[in-house]
Amino acid sequence: MSLSLQDLTVRRDGCPTVDHVTLEVPAGSFVGLIGPNGAGKTTLMQAALGLIPAEGQSDLTALSPARRARRAAWLPQAREIAWPIPVEALVRLGRRADPDRRADAAAVAEAMAALDVTHLASRRATELSGGELARVLIARLLAQRTPLILADEPVAGLDPSHQFAVMELFARFARQGRTVIASIHDLALAARFCHRLVLMDRGRLVADGRPSEVLTPARLEQVFGVSGAFVPTPAGPVFVTLPPPPGSSVPVPPEP
Repeated sequence: MSLSLQDLTVRRDGCPTVDHVTLEVPAGSFVGLIGPNGAGKTTLMQAALGLIPAEGQSDLTALSPARRARRAAWLPQAREIAWPIPVEALVRLGRRADPDRRADAAAVAEAMAALDVTHLASRRATELSGGELARVLIARLLAQRTPLILADEPVAGLDPSHQFAVMELFARFARQGRTVIASIHDLALAARFCHRLVLMDRGRLVADGRPSEVLTPARLEQVFGVSGAFVPTPAGPVFVTLPPPPGSSVPVPPEP
């Protein structure tokens, strides 16, 4: 499923936190939404889903809530579970939007296996570590089996092995024709796995293209206040974030 945003704007106290963003994401894409804290990434995805008031257009908001839930799955940043629900029951909540109960068991089992949480099925969600809970919530996302996934910092807090596993899973979904849009702070992971990066700063879209086109030295210094480079390795180019370049206006703490 594709996603089309036209002139999307969100205002808080009269100030735009998302400022006239137009974005076309075709089916089969894995898009990394990047930018510093407060750039508007989360707000953009929430507005695209119709979770908060916005000006402009998102083709998702034209759908009824029921149809929207069958088309798009949403993973928020918040990872708090307030009740001691078993893990398998928590993942099964992702099936609520699908009226066909016959696929529930297979969808839940498949999602839990993909996130390596099958062994946690009977554990209470409130007893999990932060990383375990993060994987369980991603499994709930996958259990919806939607053609479009929007995920807010899905790999934050995961160990390196599971970070790679989740990113490769999303990349595989894209190869199969599904669409994934994920906000990602780890630029190395974004550059390695995403087909396309969308860079936001102060609510505006400032760059959109292949990782090598977006992660340029000038943009890195301007938006993030850092430097960076693609380094060749036997596994392919790897993006490395570096301290600000000499002469940068970004202050660098003195060595102890």
